[in-house]
Amino acid sequence: MPLLCVNVDHVATLRQARLGTEPDPITAAAMCELAGAAGIIMHLREDRRHVQDRDIDLISRTIQTDFHFEMAATEEMQRIALDIVPATVCLVPEKREELTTEGGLNCIGEEKRLTEYLAPLHEKGVGSSLFIDAAPDQIKAAKNIGAEYIEIHTGHFADAVNRADQKAELARIIDGIKMAQDLGLKVNLGHGLNYVNILDFADVPGICKYSIGHSIMSRAIYVGIDRAVRDMVEIIRKFVD
Repeated sequence: MPLLCVNVDHVATLRQARLGTEPDPITAAAMCELAGAAGIIMHLREDRRHVQDRDIDLISRTIQTDFHFEMAATEEMQRIALDIVPATVCLVPEKREELTTEGGLNCIGEEKRLTEYLAPLHEKGVGSSLFIDAAPDQIKAAKNIGAEYIEIHTGHFADAVNRADQKAELARIIDGIKMAQDLGLKVNLGHGLNYVNILDFADVPGICKYSIGHSIMSRAIYVGIDRAVRDMVEIIRKFVD
């Protein structure tokens, strides 16, 4: 059965709006786990716009499920990951001026560098994932890098302005999933998924994890974190009923 991993970055976004101490993403992470999340995601950006070093340190010492650490492929982030030893690192692209991650990591021509970058993490038993678009050349490059997982960027699908464009993006993603699986890669999906558009993946086999944050935290404002997480877990469980 595919699993739900919850990104709590936007709890930290709200906290940082006042540069205060609440709401605490560590508390939110614990509540997500109690509600059925199989893992917690945090992205420590280089500009520290939401998640802070303190959050990464505390989650690594308190989490009861799996901690998935999203990060840019920099020396600083590698040092942090080697120190906290998360279950998985997911390498993502990062630009200072973007509101949120705008697309997948470019792996083409980066195979040697990223293979060497991930090597010490693999030696410590840390799993690895590459956040990429569902493009054949990117998937082939990811396979050559030696990551266990890819996370296919679903943002273009989620942001499509009409159903025809959305269906075209969906077909592209499904083709990418199949290709990655044929190459022996495990596949996660993430970015822009919500309680409605996730239903388009109900009949797609072999997805390991759904990485969802913004829509769950948005819903939590109205119904609470426990209900918001349980609702998404229940949707995903129905995919295999």
